[in-house]
Amino acid sequence: MSYKQMTGNIISATKVEPVGTSEAGAASGVWNLDDQYDYKRGANWPEAGVANPDTLIESNFAITLYEGNGSTQSITTGIDSANKDSLVWIKNRDAADSNIFTDTVRGAGKILVSDTSAAEATDEDTITAFSSTGFALGDDVKVNTNNESYCAWQFKVAPKFFDIVEYTGSGGAQNIAHNLGSVPGMIIMKRKSTAEWGVYHRSIGGTGLMQLSGTQVVNTDSSFFNDTDATASVFTVGAAAYTGQNAEDYVAYVFGHETGDDSMIQCGTYEGNGNNTGPVINLGWEAQFVLIKNVDAAENWSIMDSMRNLANEVGYNQLLPNNAAAEQTSTSQDWVTATATGFKIGHTSAEINTNNATYIYMAIRRPNMATITDATEVFAIDGENTAAPYHTSGFPVDFAIKKRLTSSTWLVASRLLQAKKSATDATTVEADETDATFDFNNGYFKAAAYGEDAAYAYMWKRAKGYFDVVAYTGTGSARTIAHQLGAAPEMMWVKARNTTEDWTVWAGFGNDKYLNLNDNAAINSDSVTTIWNNTAPTSTVFSVGTHDRTNGSGDTYISYLFATLAGVSKVGSVTHSGSSTDVDCGFSAGARVVMLKRTDATGDWFWWDSTRGIIAGNDPYFVLNTNAAQVTNTDYIDPLASGFQISGDFTDGDYIFYAVA
Repeated sequence: MSYKQMTGNIISATKVEPVGTSEAGAASGVWNLDDQYDYKRGANWPEAGVANPDTLIESNFAITLYEGNGSTQSITTGIDSANKDSLVWIKNRDAADSNIFTDTVRGAGKILVSDTSAAEATDEDTITAFSSTGFALGDDVKVNTNNESYCAWQFKVAPKFFDIVEYTGSGGAQNIAHNLGSVPGMIIMKRKSTAEWGVYHRSIGGTGLMQLSGTQVVNTDSSFFNDTDATASVFTVGAAAYTGQNAEDYVAYVFGHETGDDSMIQCGTYEGNGNNTGPVINLGWEAQFVLIKNVDAAENWSIMDSMRNLANEVGYNQLLPNNAAAEQTSTSQDWVTATATGFKIGHTSAEINTNNATYIYMAIRRPNMATITDATEVFAIDGENTAAPYHTSGFPVDFAIKKRLTSSTWLVASRLLQAKKSATDATTVEADETDATFDFNNGYFKAAAYGEDAAYAYMWKRAKGYFDVVAYTGTGSARTIAHQLGAAPEMMWVKARNTTEDWTVWAGFGNDKYLNLNDNAAINSDSVTTIWNNTAPTSTVFSVGTHDRTNGSGDTYISYLFATLAGVSKVGSVTHSGSSTDVDCGFSAGARVVMLKRTDATGDWFWWDSTRGIIAGNDPYFVLNTNAAQVTNTDYIDPLASGFQISGDFTDGDYIFYAVA
């Protein structure tokens, strides 16, 4: 009898150990048998070899933006706080309300505020309950004022990522056990009675303390941590009021630090240079959350995140853990910018970049570790709604293209370039579009433009093996550009943002050739090796040469990378001749979007979708390369469960295609 068969139907609150040897170990990031016991007893048993949710950042951390309603509401974050402990940190973006900390260990309704030394308070109208999908709010104005905007960061307890520890001070040096499973990168601690917040950071070690509730420089008093560095099993505190005063109760939030491909969080340091082209921090992955503090000067702590414009050189949105102030914003100054391999500093503010000053940071990886199997989690189509967001997706949108049914230019926008737009049917310079905002958890666009069903938005979420967005600045020299697609791109769209250039498309038809997204020309066969540097993309980089289309010196670019993900998306090529042609995409219920472009001769970039109709009859289509109204009187494609069918009415030729299930 297998171990799984022996135990699969046991329902017990007590962990049942196997008899004899059953497993020598498991690879990093997959379920082992202990994991299986801890997570599922008598329910759906997770198979060994499948990714353990605790190893995926998507399961352990969430940034959630919500609007207060002045009553009660449930906030869906996707974080399970019913079966695992977690911390919720909430800040009002619109008003000077304190940073609110509530966790499952101390209990719903027990709050601490990080911008003061105030004691723990009980307020049952703040967070009223935790759930398997998020948390519930009462009507307290600190977390739910009507028509005010909030940001919630939720951290779930998981190995090498985060832990919550309660302890009582002894008035002397003592070791406090934790269950992080690795050496902590940062520890934030608070005495439950009145006292300031203390911070331990691995870059300073046990000889110095920072204060989260203030702007102070590092304090090297040995009474904080007894001059002792944290280990993989304990951290040490002394007798100080911040950390270990006799008979006082404390809570500590323990954050991990791991490097490598599977890491979720890193805590490090950098030195400021005082230039607008500031330090570049390489983490090996793109950051979605960055916390920064100047160690050498009395400056604010700063939090930037991907839901609030941790964007590419397009302003900033900053919140302050040590200050109740409303969100600090700019639409012109760069601040901290996410890159495909970490983040970079782009301003000379003393809060983030004084020359020769030392800064500590905590950075959390963006959600690109899970393999998506359901296309509805990463792609959506929606007409206009009557309230923001005016196009609903059901997930945070990273890229959107929008088109009116009547004659009108396409609107192309992305989270990395919030409030900017371009058009697939134009070569023009990027322009401002204040309504093209992405600070919603379930859609994009903040104002009505055309009216219900007068325009459609097509919305993508970045995901491993499916889709990625990369912004970069050209150098004029052949180079590689890092991406986080997690697979070799099969189609790439690149557009210069600050200069008039064609959209340049690569789709596997030769590394010295290209298509223009903004016109109907066939594959360019001029053998231009300087566009892609005559090099195919890989699972980590794509190459650009010296051509202004993709790498002009000092020019800025945006690139969209597409790949085939089994059961979700398909990029490919097909030859159509005579009668109908079945295109098998590996789907089970047909395609929601189909794009077709002829490559051996001129031909438009045809665009169909199932919302407007992919049926056994006339199918409305747009063309990406013109501003024309939709065409409704042709039957060029038909439904097919495995993908789509090209009808005999469509022009014979060689085509590339893109489809989403």
